[in-house]
Amino acid sequence: MSTATTSTRSAPVRRRRKDDTKLALLFIAPASVGLLVFLVWPLLTGIYYSFTEYTTLTPPQWVGLANYQELLSDPIFWTSLRVTILYVAINIGVQTVVALVIAVLMQRLTQSTMLRSLVLAPYLVSNVVAAIVFLWILDTQLGVFNIFLQWIGFDPVSFWADESWVIPTIALVNVWRHMGYTALLLFAGLQSIPGHLYEAARTEGAGEITQFRHITLPLLRPILALVLIMTIIGSFQVFDTVSVTTQGGPADASRVLQMYIYQNAFAEYEFGYASALSVALLLILMIVTFTQYWLSRAGHSDLD
Repeated sequence: MSTATTSTRSAPVRRRRKDDTKLALLFIAPASVGLLVFLVWPLLTGIYYSFTEYTTLTPPQWVGLANYQELLSDPIFWTSLRVTILYVAINIGVQTVVALVIAVLMQRLTQSTMLRSLVLAPYLVSNVVAAIVFLWILDTQLGVFNIFLQWIGFDPVSFWADESWVIPTIALVNVWRHMGYTALLLFAGLQSIPGHLYEAARTEGAGEITQFRHITLPLLRPILALVLIMTIIGSFQVFDTVSVTTQGGPADASRVLQMYIYQNAFAEYEFGYASALSVALLLILMIVTFTQYWLSRAGHSDLD
């Protein structure tokens, strides 16, 4: 009797689970289709094109590893890679330090929602708009900043036309836009650190710097590693700021990899070679990401 009752009750449960599975598949179907159409298919197509000679006027012709052999002997590729690495180093270094300082100050001094909104405000400005605004502000002749420099007795600086200034300038423009978002991510990580650890450290006589070195940084490592991985991937893909301000000049001093890929694809119509450059960038990002994840032990927390 009890066995029959149990089986009778379990039947609706199994039926409900099947219905839930169908409903879940229905909900994730649009996202899955978008993932396949806009990510997986272009990725596979790009990898295929990287082994072909392909322009808009001729169909793809299989050339094997010829594009990659050309890439390895292409001096412009290596120059673009060097410029990109310089940009990434400046952008990541300055942005991480500034964002970490902002996050710690927000945690220690105030946790006002209004302040967090103001910190995030630059991130709501698009890269193109930010680039146009700073292109005007830092203009050699009419820029507000250079007018101020002349007013206090300094010579104007060619931020966009000087080879030694152009990459740091582009990097600092993007630091201004992204530091608030990065700071909020780090602030969320700081919120997960137990407050009693700081109280115990203060009881032992530890100062702010000691607490930061021995409590904040070690316990913030997983979030900090995630933030660094995200910002490095984004930094290697910088394009719109360069496109709006310098177009890769002066004398290739700001021709980053994404700019070189764009010029090969849409200026010279060498889609096969541009695809090989894109695959090379993908491999570089994968190596950097996995190496950083492994070295930082991002999957482990000192709270465990």
